[in-house]
Amino acid sequence: MSKAQTARLDRLLANMAYGSRREIQQMMDMGWIVLDGVVLRDAAKRVAVTADLSSRMTIQGRPLDPTAPLTLMLHKPLGHVCSHKEDGPRIYDLLPPRWRSREPALSSIGRLDKDTSGLLLITDDGALLHRVISPRHHVAKRYHVTLDRPLEGDEVARFASGTLILEADDKPVMPAVLDVLGTHQAHLTLMEGRYHQVRRMFAAVGNHVTALHRNRIGGLDLPEDLAGGAYRLLTAEDLAAIFAKPPA
Repeated sequence: MSKAQTARLDRLLANMAYGSRREIQQMMDMGWIVLDGVVLRDAAKRVAVTADLSSRMTIQGRPLDPTAPLTLMLHKPLGHVCSHKEDGPRIYDLLPPRWRSREPALSSIGRLDKDTSGLLLITDDGALLHRVISPRHHVAKRYHVTLDRPLEGDEVARFASGTLILEADDKPVMPAVLDVLGTHQAHLTLMEGRYHQVRRMFAAVGNHVTALHRNRIGGLDLPEDLAGGAYRLLTAEDLAAIFAKPPA
């Protein structure tokens, strides 16, 4: 069993945006920080950063925020952007205010555009982020697509061919799986993530996407009971599911 990493208490809490190191010491002087029922007074004290620390430490009577690495799933609603810099409502506005100032910072794993809803992963774990988006790991993303016009019938073969070239691109998209759900509805599963790829793929076959919703990443599904704008922390099982083979 590997030994748990330790951190100075003031550095740990400052990185979690509870305040400056001086402010952390002031909080300790006031008896606000408690670990395992014991009031902590020494900001230089090193603590083991274990998965259960958030259940063992309180600040002003409230449980400590989850420690890094922190990964969550968000049911992204329409109208929100994934960038820290774009104007308009941001996905980060849906998280607790303190989480927006954590170090390392939280970032989305890939993006969904303003007019797309659904499953979005957010993390401060750079290694996980790169593993999910790397083409080498073949993490598929599935979208529920609503179309303006009826499907013609040849889209399944054209998307699976690996020969479809999008406007302004010179390289074909990778083979993709289209599951037809109705005349105007389908699931499209991609192994890559080009700019506005789903919309551009349907445009290339003469159709227009009117609604787009991502409901699966790898083998991880968006829970039906997770409302738009809500989030939940990922468990070890959830993280494993991302890299598992999706259910048939």
